[in-house]
Amino acid sequence: MSPAIERIVSDETLPEAVDVVIVGGGIVGTAAAYFLSKQGHSVALIEKGYVGCEQSSRTWGWCRQQNRDPREMPLSVLSMNLWDQLANEIGRDLGFRRTGLVYATFDEQALAQWESWLPVAREFGVNTRMLSAAEAAERVPETRHKWRGGLHSVDDGKAEPSLAAPVLALGARANGATIHQACAARTLDITNGRIAGIHTEAGYIRTSAVLCAAGAWASRFLRPHGISFPQAAVRQTALRTKPTANVGEVIYCPDFAMTRRLDGSYTAAISGRATLELTAQGMRYTREFLPQFIQRIKAVQPSIGKSMFSGPESIGALLTNDDRLFEKNRVLDPAPMRRLVDSIIENVRGTFPELAGVEIDHAWGAFVDCTPDAVPVISGVDAVSGLFLAAGCSGHGFGTGPGIGYLVSQLIRNDTPAVDPSHFRLSRLVDRSKLKVGSL
Repeated sequence: MSPAIERIVSDETLPEAVDVVIVGGGIVGTAAAYFLSKQGHSVALIEKGYVGCEQSSRTWGWCRQQNRDPREMPLSVLSMNLWDQLANEIGRDLGFRRTGLVYATFDEQALAQWESWLPVAREFGVNTRMLSAAEAAERVPETRHKWRGGLHSVDDGKAEPSLAAPVLALGARANGATIHQACAARTLDITNGRIAGIHTEAGYIRTSAVLCAAGAWASRFLRPHGISFPQAAVRQTALRTKPTANVGEVIYCPDFAMTRRLDGSYTAAISGRATLELTAQGMRYTREFLPQFIQRIKAVQPSIGKSMFSGPESIGALLTNDDRLFEKNRVLDPAPMRRLVDSIIENVRGTFPELAGVEIDHAWGAFVDCTPDAVPVISGVDAVSGLFLAAGCSGHGFGTGPGIGYLVSQLIRNDTPAVDPSHFRLSRLVDRSKLKVGSL
């Protein structure tokens, strides 16, 4: 089932013309809408389902700088600073708290990896420190495992997945943007190599700029226009408990990760336990993704599932240019994997005596859209003037969402970017550049 999220109403009338149309109402699209409208631009945000309905409400809710790929670090620092400001600017709580992140592990290799990241932390001013075995045990009970050590990222934290995208959308509306849900984008209107408008199921909007922030649907949306965006989605599972005892705010260990929600419940999942379903789009981009698959073969389990026959990577999506595909798939809502749900809750109950009787409220599945190097695309599209892409966040989109929205809004306005966008250009994925696979 879909996770709970605050629902907002749509604007009734589609505008005839705006400065920017944003396709996709997740954390990236709503953040971009907020920052563009804050600068006085007219914006229409269109979403085939409802705001935050896919990955942005299915995330763990982490907002971290810790263990980021160095290419993403300036974006992560920018995002944390923006998270600090958003609630006061908009006048609504997004659930952002700098609670710190606590990691514990029995894996010497993980400890070595975290320690090797400390020079990056020092370079970017991230307040983090290694924990001894005893310090890790103080924070996470050794009821199932004997910890070798851990890590405490002091100033990182969390936000509320049920609130963040809707609140950003409401902030954009307060600045004059319009929000259109159950309104799928069908196709771009491109004239002489430039954006002239966009066709939606509710009508046509004239515009000179379109941002595709469509998450797992982005590659399919661009493909009929001759634009290649190598993208693959991995299927993940998470659950939410009922409100329970507070055993910590944000906790990671090898067999579960937990984030405390505002109502006293927890989101829980297992890191590195994703499923890569065989799909038509996946086969198309086999060459691009093979290095990442080989590097992460232990963390991703291949399978054949419904994705081959339905959704953005299906045979039908690849072989046809049906411009009504998106309204036929309002919400990408894969079922949770029962065996993972059982493992998650067993591990949580077995680790914390206070949670021995904790109950599951609900569980959900999600598709996390990835790029071949696990670094997002935040870029203009060279082939079409006025077309921009912000997708492929590779599981990092929620925490860095404000920064991504801010950066792409600067690119759209042709302002000096707050961070160097060269690492995030689309062209790196299609011009045979040598790619380095980043961290997840």
